[in-house]
Amino acid sequence: MIFTSGAIEAAAGTYRLAMEAVEDRTSISGRAAAGPLLGLIVNPLAGVGGRAGLKGSDGKEIVQEALRRGSVPLAPRRAALALEQIAKMLPGLDIATAGGSMGADIAEAAGFAPRVLHWPAEGDTAGIDTRKTSEALAAAGVDLILFVGGDGTARDVLIAKGKRIPMLGVPAGVKMHSAVFGTSPQAAGQLAARYLAGDPAAIIRDAEIMDLDEDAIRQDRVSAKLYGFSRSPFEQRLSQNAKSGARPGEDAILDAIARRIARTMRPDCLYLLGPGTSTRRVSRALDLPATLLGVDAVMNGQLVGKDLDEAGILGLMAGHDCFIVVGVLGGQGSLFGRGNQQISAEVIGRAGRSNIIVIAALEKLIALEGQPLRVDTGDPAIDTMLSGYLQISTGLDQDTIYRVQS
Repeated sequence: MIFTSGAIEAAAGTYRLAMEAVEDRTSISGRAAAGPLLGLIVNPLAGVGGRAGLKGSDGKEIVQEALRRGSVPLAPRRAALALEQIAKMLPGLDIATAGGSMGADIAEAAGFAPRVLHWPAEGDTAGIDTRKTSEALAAAGVDLILFVGGDGTARDVLIAKGKRIPMLGVPAGVKMHSAVFGTSPQAAGQLAARYLAGDPAAIIRDAEIMDLDEDAIRQDRVSAKLYGFSRSPFEQRLSQNAKSGARPGEDAILDAIARRIARTMRPDCLYLLGPGTSTRRVSRALDLPATLLGVDAVMNGQLVGKDLDEAGILGLMAGHDCFIVVGVLGGQGSLFGRGNQQISAEVIGRAGRSNIIVIAALEKLIALEGQPLRVDTGDPAIDTMLSGYLQISTGLDQDTIYRVQS
């Protein structure tokens, strides 16, 4: 969602009023505030393992393997999208950050003049640099830490900054189950600007910081841990919720949907089964093995690709009609862009909107309380193509039309 020019002007007006009133305000740390101070942390390699099918980007070996497979870091671009929104709404905002690709380069490109509080070691942007930067930003008394990464980055920021300073995430990782992220880079930038401008609609909530064990995921086991809570700006249209699990009674419904999909698969067509327990049921209905948090491919009742990366998927699609079978991320309502980056914008574009099959128990949609399903593929044209109303398989002989929004 992008604000109209009128909304941006209104936010800028709110910001000017806030600037005039800050003489009597001090920040959390006691810093005499001449204006809002934003702390920025960019994990430049966040999410690099997504399209490579590596279930995450934690660890140098995983990053090196992702780069070897041809993955391109997306975090700097997603950071730039967030800062573009902030620059429109709060031009001249004071920003403190880390040097180089961890923040300063991107902030300068967006028109800001950042203060550098930490310089990462050359060629090293590991979690230790995220933690050192977070500590420096907390000591400087920033009003908000805006970080760019995934759940692993969120965990590092939380550990180092403590609970007092609010944090907000620009989604750029593979795993983003925590409740501190914006629904998109643009949404995170807008929310950060509105909070710093004193907009009363941007409230503060306690948000969960979750993370999955990547080694367990690669062994087809899900091991999630709650690392704590952080104060975080929230606005319903701009913020994502934490991932929620399945609800009692959904198993039989999802099994029935899976059997229907398996029974109606077309001959000589490729079916991509996305990550998650819902789509795994389709493999079970076909009596085939499945990768719990990976992408498998099926044709004519046979497994033709297992735990595929983007390149492997595109290779199998050549010369075939292709259907994409995906579930809905519980609590968040994410359809594409959270944990299934192997099914990239190019894959979706080649398959076509009409060949997307979505599985979700009706109770999961009801729990979204009217919020749309979200898509964040990194390609605005594909996100726009996916937006609108989409048919969702919610029962054996039941389909529901539900809104999708980028």
